Amino acid sequence: MPWTPADAMGHTKKANTASKKRQWRDVANAILKKTGDEGRAVREANAAVERNKG
Repeated sequence: MPWTPADAMGHTKKANTASKKRQWRDVANAILKKTGDEGRAVREANAAVERNKG
């Protein structure tokens, strides 16, 4: 089941804006589709949001 922007806050407090939540969703779903590894998808999405200073 794909993640939604609302799922982001359950995984990282850094996704504190709507755009960061959408970014988290996009990265997590892309990595999940590519690798099938949920843990990796969450870690990479968290890292992407962490790098986003906007």
